[in-house]
Amino acid sequence: MNDGVNGVALGVFIFFFLAVTVMGFLAARWRKAENEASLDEWGLGGRSFGTWVTWFLLGGDLYTAYTFVAVPAAIYAAGAAGFFAVPYTILVYPLIFTFLPRLWSVSHKHGYVTTSDFVRGRFGSKGLSLAVAVTGILATMPYIALQLVGIQAVLDVMGVGGGENTNWFVKDLPLLIAFAVLAAYTYSSGLRAPALIAFVKDGLIYLVIAVAIIYIPIKLGGFDDIFASAQDKFTKAGAGGLAPAAAGQWGYATLALGSALALFMYPHSITATLSSRSREVIRRNTTILPLYSLMLGLLALLGFMAIAAGVKVDNGQLAIPQLFENMFPDWFAGVAFAAIGIGALVPAAIMSIAAANLFTRNIYKDFLKPDATPAQETKVSKLVSLLVKVGALAFVLTMDKTVAINFQLLGGIWILQTMPALVGGLFTRWFHRWALLAGWAVGMVYGTAAAYGVASPTQKHFGGSSKEIPGLGEIGYIGLTAFVLNVVVTVVLTFVLNAVKAPAGIDETSPGDYTADAGDPGVQEKLPPATAGAPGGH
Repeated sequence: MNDGVNGVALGVFIFFFLAVTVMGFLAARWRKAENEASLDEWGLGGRSFGTWVTWFLLGGDLYTAYTFVAVPAAIYAAGAAGFFAVPYTILVYPLIFTFLPRLWSVSHKHGYVTTSDFVRGRFGSKGLSLAVAVTGILATMPYIALQLVGIQAVLDVMGVGGGENTNWFVKDLPLLIAFAVLAAYTYSSGLRAPALIAFVKDGLIYLVIAVAIIYIPIKLGGFDDIFASAQDKFTKAGAGGLAPAAAGQWGYATLALGSALALFMYPHSITATLSSRSREVIRRNTTILPLYSLMLGLLALLGFMAIAAGVKVDNGQLAIPQLFENMFPDWFAGVAFAAIGIGALVPAAIMSIAAANLFTRNIYKDFLKPDATPAQETKVSKLVSLLVKVGALAFVLTMDKTVAINFQLLGGIWILQTMPALVGGLFTRWFHRWALLAGWAVGMVYGTAAAYGVASPTQKHFGGSSKEIPGLGEIGYIGLTAFVLNVVVTVVLTFVLNAVKAPAGIDETSPGDYTADAGDPGVQEKLPPATAGAPGGH
């Protein structure tokens, strides 16, 4: 690792950072709305994005700086076990093809902005809606923090901010500046900013991976030498080779499956989905998004390349940025660092908007100010998006980076527990609202308690997301075990509550709402100012 600042790489990085900053502010004028004082406009981009904008927005949303840094870092540290991210992104697209178009239709028909809006409307339960909203906010916060960790990793490798003994303000000043810029253009432009910047972000990432997958192997003697170096490392480390041992196969499979189920439960995934202009846009996107899985598979190979290149770092998150600095010319290293940095800005913006929308719609409006106007909702959401980013920044600056990663893993366990209410509700009204709330509570308590008991070399608690599966004796993903318990409790209690005729709540949706498209009769293209963004505004 260089002791000084890599001036050329830093200059290229700053150029791209300034370019996307300008784009972020100009995005407020892109597809400018007649009435900007509504969450439909600020928080969902006017629900107007077509196939390619949605594709780039979803790609920028799901394939983040954390993905760019952490997936190959997992390969670098653990071998092929780190490839779990590739099969789970393949599994997820057939899954979302079945339910995302239904969610888009009913949300468009009723003006729903968040998943909690849908849950409240479907089951007539503000309590269940609140549970989904709080879970979404809690799961999103450490995810935002990890985007800032990605930026910080790039800055560290470029030598910006000084060493560990540097004054904390000077050391963290570049990250503070990046945060301030992100906060400013998100506040100003809403979802339009990350939608526009996503074109640059994804273009840079595809360029960097295409170059890396050809250029670096040539410098290292080819893939035969790369895999041989990795095999040698893991054999000497006692891991038995590249592939996970038999004892780790349950963990690999359950983590991949659980992650696939959880991915589109995250609020930012839904926010990007609901910003599209038609049901057909969603269906098309589920067929072309797998192109990102191809990119992810190539990206993961960088972990093996880092081993073959002799990269030595104390923090595994620095392995890929360091590989780029070691192998690329300085100017192209700057391009690669810009791809990672911008890859943090896009999802961080979408995540903060999604968390803010949940607070505004399902806490502020439902419980604090039921008569809030669309303009008041938008103002509150803008302010909360700033507070969410401040919280994420404080998390990054005050806690060890490993803690941030493990809390993001905990967030995955939590968000999976909202699936029965969301996906189940899209297909059936059979589940009882109280049973769903009880199942959610059991899943949350078990998942949190089980994760609390997992230790790691650096943490006494919350040191990982895998533990022995009760009754099977195999090590598996805690989130999936908690989800199974959640479903069992929900089904059993639904039988009981339906049998005793417990109040089921009012369903404000109808069967036709789940297949409606933008041009269908009764489906409004733009909600009027008085009801824009309000639940049931139809």
